[in-house]
Amino acid sequence: MASLKNVLVTGGAGYVGSHVIYVLQKTRRYKVISIDNNHNSLSAALARVSQLSKSELPADATEIDWLSTEIDSHTCDLTKPEQIRAVFEKYGKGGIWGVIHIAAYKAVGESTEIPLTYYANNVSASISLLQIMDEFDCNRIVYSSSATVYGTPPIIPIPETTRLQADSPYGKTKVMTETIIEDMCRADKKWCALSLRYFNPAGAHPSGMIGEEPRGRPGNLLPLLAHMAVGRVKDAVLKVFGNDYPTPDGTCVRDYLHIMDLASGHVLALNALGPDSAVFPSDAPAFFKAYNLGKGKGVSVLQIVEAMRKATGFDYKYEIIGRRGGDVPDLTADPTLAEKELGFTAPADLETMCRDLWNFQSKHPLGYSEQ
Repeated sequence: MASLKNVLVTGGAGYVGSHVIYVLQKTRRYKVISIDNNHNSLSAALARVSQLSKSELPADATEIDWLSTEIDSHTCDLTKPEQIRAVFEKYGKGGIWGVIHIAAYKAVGESTEIPLTYYANNVSASISLLQIMDEFDCNRIVYSSSATVYGTPPIIPIPETTRLQADSPYGKTKVMTETIIEDMCRADKKWCALSLRYFNPAGAHPSGMIGEEPRGRPGNLLPLLAHMAVGRVKDAVLKVFGNDYPTPDGTCVRDYLHIMDLASGHVLALNALGPDSAVFPSDAPAFFKAYNLGKGKGVSVLQIVEAMRKATGFDYKYEIIGRRGGDVPDLTADPTLAEKELGFTAPADLETMCRDLWNFQSKHPLGYSEQ
């Protein structure tokens, strides 16, 4: 009987992490180990993922199939190396086949207020993770980066060849960590890494069982709109940061892709780190490569508000205030490289993203914690 590869997912209980774990389980090729400090996530998400995966098993499911739906979950903090080392010690040298590193603080605005916290959590903790991986002969990593690495890009849509010039501390932490991983791969060819530059994930699993459930007030636009519509955020008026950008309606433009499409991109990237990968030629100077994961179509803040108005029926009111530090006018992906080399696609449209988000939120008006 074939065995499952052990894959560690950092930030596994979070929005992106929980959907990535679900897609990993559907492959029936991986056993997932999740670590999360639950700073901005709830462990209930993982129970939902496992329940959902089990419910989709066929009647003739094998023992391996059932094992693939189990999650070895650990509540621990990447900034505390002894906790991470304990997880690796459980599996021993070579016991963990690869890592998908998602955990990070991710709010652009907040990063301008507490930059040292962001550098410690996103950069220093990543270095510690890489050192422990090396210690335990785990040398494959898929890194969750961000479109913010491009800063204010000179070309739209943005290709991966664009210079990296982040405008916010958050974006700079992603540039720094990508650089560290690339340098490591260049120095030691046993390392193999792919960096995924996210654009804007949105939506939820179509079942409504799992979705985006941040702790406290949402920092991102779509979950904030969902919380407003369901009554969890009492703001009568949405604040829109600036309407004088060089965009069609003056508000910032972003490239939104469905969370399930983004999650599938992670599994494609992980598969590409296998022994038969065609991504890296044998004479490559470093087994490191970055890919944009986006839809290739930008939408504005006001277009998002209108799409959510249609999905929820809620009459959003908004007011324009001053620009927010760290924001850039337009972040729209050129996802051609990921499509060509990884087979990545993002077919779901904005209407589907908003519908699935509202399906989750309306079924769980108080979030995971209500049940």
